[in-house]
Amino acid sequence: MTSQIFKTRVLFIAIIVMASLSIQAQETGQKGQSTMQALIGQSLSKVHESAPETFLNCIAEMKRIDAMFPDSIQPKHAMALQSLYFAVMNPHAEQTENLLAETEQTISLMEKMKGADPSDICTLRGFLYMVRIVQDPAKNGQRYYLDVMQYYEKALKLNPENQLAKQLQEKFFEGMRERGN
Repeated sequence: MTSQIFKTRVLFIAIIVMASLSIQAQETGQKGQSTMQALIGQSLSKVHESAPETFLNCIAEMKRIDAMFPDSIQPKHAMALQSLYFAVMNPHAEQTENLLAETEQTISLMEKMKGADPSDICTLRGFLYMVRIVQDPAKNGQRYYLDVMQYYEKALKLNPENQLAKQLQEKFFEGMRERGN
């Protein structure tokens, strides 16, 4: 699952997320919201697929943005997503376990926030469990397989237009097919 094609697709997904955040910023028209969206967009634009450090820098910047806008979901979502991208591409890196623990806490916090999109929450949870499978397929494959499938299915049931959930679900099925062959 950590092939070059997968890494390229993950970067593509990051660009899609960045574009959607930019569109949301334009639609809101609120100065603070626009500032936050601009900061998130600037941070995401620095991420390069071949450099894990850029993901870590982006995650650190998202933490700072989140501190500036603690009641906002967008920086938390972007931080969780970038952490999961880093973890899926670097499943055994020194920072991965801490990032995954922080991501799990962030997702739990987002669930309790007013205005959180349940489809996005399910997508992030599914991605988190998918990363766990990538870390140790033999041990975690059977353990988390159903969780991943159920979270992506629920995300798509809640919002059939959730492109991230669709793409991650397809990557998951692709990875399972490859593993089965």
